[in-house]
Amino acid sequence: MTFPYNTSMRLFSGPLARRVLSTAAATVLLFSTAACGNNIPLNMEPEAELLSVIGTDTRHLTGQFAGAGSSAQKAAVEAWIAGYNTYQPDVDIAYDPSGSGAGVNSFLQGATLWAGSDKALTQDQKDLSREVCMDEEAIDLPVYISPLAVIYNLPGLNDEHLTMSADVIADIFDGTITTWNDERIADLNPALADRLPDTRITPVWRSDKSGTTNSFQQFLSQAAPENWKSAPQETWPNAIGQGAKGTSGVVTALSQAVGTIGYADAAQSSDLGTVAVAQLDDAGQSVGVAPDSGKAANLAAEAIQRLDEGEDMTLDIDYSTRDEQVYPIVQISYSIVCPSYSDDTENWFVGSWLTFQASKQGQQLAASTAGSAPLPSEVSEHITKIGSTMMGATS
Repeated sequence: MTFPYNTSMRLFSGPLARRVLSTAAATVLLFSTAACGNNIPLNMEPEAELLSVIGTDTRHLTGQFAGAGSSAQKAAVEAWIAGYNTYQPDVDIAYDPSGSGAGVNSFLQGATLWAGSDKALTQDQKDLSREVCMDEEAIDLPVYISPLAVIYNLPGLNDEHLTMSADVIADIFDGTITTWNDERIADLNPALADRLPDTRITPVWRSDKSGTTNSFQQFLSQAAPENWKSAPQETWPNAIGQGAKGTSGVVTALSQAVGTIGYADAAQSSDLGTVAVAQLDDAGQSVGVAPDSGKAANLAAEAIQRLDEGEDMTLDIDYSTRDEQVYPIVQISYSIVCPSYSDDTENWFVGSWLTFQASKQGQQLAASTAGSAPLPSEVSEHITKIGSTMMGATS
């Protein structure tokens, strides 16, 4: 998967960005990871090489450290924990995939050291973060980029990629299109039209406050503005269909009921069908771009480094692209942290944790486990600099 970046800061533009990101599929290493703790990836290098990821400080850490948030990040975070524990085996890292909204709330209440979120903090949330960040604003650091899949359960068609346009997807989720053999779906899938059942469509959406929900609505709002009138937000705007908590809840609900459709991180789509989003080729013909195809996640994005906010970095996506080389639903997920912590051990842990997430090894772990795309080198270098500063402050 590739992500060409462009920015007014020239941060990710040109051949370097394309070269860095086009290696996403080719550079993935195969690791065996488990859900938590001291399970060591089989192909991970010895401690000496891993320490080079973090720097020269060989501090031995012990203790328990907690984060919470994005359920889309769950598989990647589990892999990161296993990788980090190969050189800090006495560190106990807990991550609660409670959803972006819940994770941010936990962080703002001082219950966790960091939050995983599929949405950057609002200014109001940054203001609140001063209470737990020694009167500094918390920062957003992008650590995970992944295609967001529209998934469905239609036995006999789950091994296919049903093609849908953005306006069709929008009309399904607002209740305008109600059956799977609707003419608009059939017209986009002529080879499968006879197999489309008259089964009622049941949309499944996140019932919790979710950055994934916000990302999906950003796509609907930008790519189908005449069909999707609701302003993008972290909560679902209607009661059509049924809600489910967390990414795992959405996938479970779809797996248990025929005719359902929902949205989830592509890596967690299980054995469900995935929608190929209709784009136009050079001849003006509709083509379907699936989240697991060779063209998946080749999304043109504008990445903005907001220097007036110091270390903070947010990336903005153009979901309205019509490029046939592009899968247009992509999610950027952040680690939200304080710039520094009052406790020296916590400061060093967060700095080294961020550095490992953004490192080549960390990004390869996430790619092989969760199907994500490695970060652009400029983003990794920015995060590594922040991590090093946090560790250096305690050395």
